Amino acid sequence: MATRKLKRAGVSNETCEQLKRHRVESCKDLLSLSPVEVMTAAGLSYRRASELLRTVSGAVAPPVVTALELWRRHSCFSTSLPALDRLLRGGLPRGALTELTGPSGCGKTQVCLMLSVLATLPKSRGGLDSAVIYIDTESAFSAERLVEIAQSRFPDHFGCKERVLQMAGRVHLFRELTCQNVLNRLDRLEEDIISTGAGLVILDSVASVVRKEFDTTLPGNLLHRSDMLGHEASTLKYLAHQFDIPVVLTNQVTTHVRGQGSAGDSALVTAALGNTWSHSVNTRLIVQYVDARQRQMLIAKSPVAPFAVLNYTVEKQGICMDGEDSEEVLYEGTDPGLQPIRLPASCRGQQ
Repeated sequence: MATRKLKRAGVSNETCEQLKRHRVESCKDLLSLSPVEVMTAAGLSYRRASELLRTVSGAVAPPVVTALELWRRHSCFSTSLPALDRLLRGGLPRGALTELTGPSGCGKTQVCLMLSVLATLPKSRGGLDSAVIYIDTESAFSAERLVEIAQSRFPDHFGCKERVLQMAGRVHLFRELTCQNVLNRLDRLEEDIISTGAGLVILDSVASVVRKEFDTTLPGNLLHRSDMLGHEASTLKYLAHQFDIPVVLTNQVTTHVRGQGSAGDSALVTAALGNTWSHSVNTRLIVQYVDARQRQMLIAKSPVAPFAVLNYTVEKQGICMDGEDSEEVLYEGTDPGLQPIRLPASCRGQQ
């Protein structure tokens, strides 16, 4: 991808430093220049400037792979929820974006904390034996809850304080509370993944700062927001593919007006950020309320799984699904991503 840093494209440190003085740091920056401009910026001959452009262009060009190669290296990140893993054919896909969307209080952040613990576990325990990069835009991350989930879900492994401290030390939290801060963090994320050895990236949530800063009723704001979200999605997809890691995003809900009709038929609650964003994620899981205690998770979009619904509760040890060893319940009806998302009874009619 063109946003890759020049150092990652095989350019020498000396040339990188020379180009940096002219604000040329990424492959995209370099490839937007002509050979003559590269000559001036890098202090190279025309021949060497042309060779540099060809080298960098080749480094960012997507490699051609066969379906057989993809099939052989297919791997997933287990969620430790057998019913969900079975439907997703192993768990959350590596090299792709998985979105978790739903109303507040359904456990989206709880899922993210649980996945963070799982990623730090040894591979022999179904983990990734890696660090986690957790980007928090809502100040919802809780270190105390992270430790509670770890000790409650895996008491035999986290029975000693040393392992708990090691786990907590591998979860790298970045609180980014503005759109610009999120963009800056994503632009540095490649270096962060390399330096921390991260095997999982979480952005909780992608909608929070965007909806605060963009009033889409004002002229030009909707287009600006779409451009920014497109940049975020392309950056995260590149990193997921480049490092073969799962990227997990959370999203909020919004009221979608369907036009004229009765009050009950004119509006419904759907995933926020619109259709363009929904096409950017590879897998979408919708969480919603059943009653005061029970929740549901719907597989609304997946390249491998059928539409399905699973019941769960949020417990001390994180997410617990009903009937983990039972057969999955396929969703009957149209695309669940187009259906109303159920809110708690106290909030219905207030969105």
